[in-house]
Amino acid sequence: MVAASKSHGTPASPASLPSTPREVPVAVAKGPAKGPSTGPAKVPAKGPAIVVASPPAVTEAQRAVLYAIRRRGEITVEQLAESLGMTVSGVRQHLATLTDAGLVASADAPRPAGRKGRPEKTHHVTAAADPLFPKAYGELTNQLLGYLPDDALASVFAHRRDDRIAAARTRMERHRGFAGRVRELATILDEDGYLASFEQVTRDTFLVTEHNCAILTVASKHPHACASEIEFIRAALPDADVERVTHMVSGGHSCSYEIRRRTAR
Repeated sequence: MVAASKSHGTPASPASLPSTPREVPVAVAKGPAKGPSTGPAKVPAKGPAIVVASPPAVTEAQRAVLYAIRRRGEITVEQLAESLGMTVSGVRQHLATLTDAGLVASADAPRPAGRKGRPEKTHHVTAAADPLFPKAYGELTNQLLGYLPDDALASVFAHRRDDRIAAARTRMERHRGFAGRVRELATILDEDGYLASFEQVTRDTFLVTEHNCAILTVASKHPHACASEIEFIRAALPDADVERVTHMVSGGHSCSYEIRRRTAR
């Protein structure tokens, strides 16, 4: 139930929301564990965590309040209560929680000529709440890419790949060791929105896993996207053999890459 009607009093107290962004560190492994082992070790990454700014979870009632505010742009408590069929006190409870979470802000409404007393407050959603509203970036991108001929489409993804390679090489060159460069690659992928982790399986074998596909909507329709991804990883690590072992587009829960250091022959 979204909200209680006016005849039933105030709605249930909304759940509390955190007001700070969550920290998502890249998962890494120090190296092969000594002694018997049943699988690759995972330890927290050294150094500062990567902070992913994401909005807190909201209840169904709080989402209804956010949508009602967004539809009006700015709205008073009384107007919001009327549009949702809620009591004013119930609306104030939700607004207080959403304001504490940084999702709603208020301002003084323009005072009508001749009116005295405290100014009325209007409420609006903040930029922090924007990710909670529907987005169609992937669909728009697919639509725009659909206007391109096949050769131009391949060129677009090739340009993206080459730009990523150039940017990654600058960072990878700072690391002399192979493990350090694999870890840096996982960090780059994590910063790109892939929620990447890094595991050292053996001395010369690593597993980099993308737990989220930042371009899944596009990749599901355009195979060039997945091809350019593995080409990027291979170019970033030219002294390694890279094989994709799980694939989200093919039904996997992640995209994982086995990375083996190429030994001299």
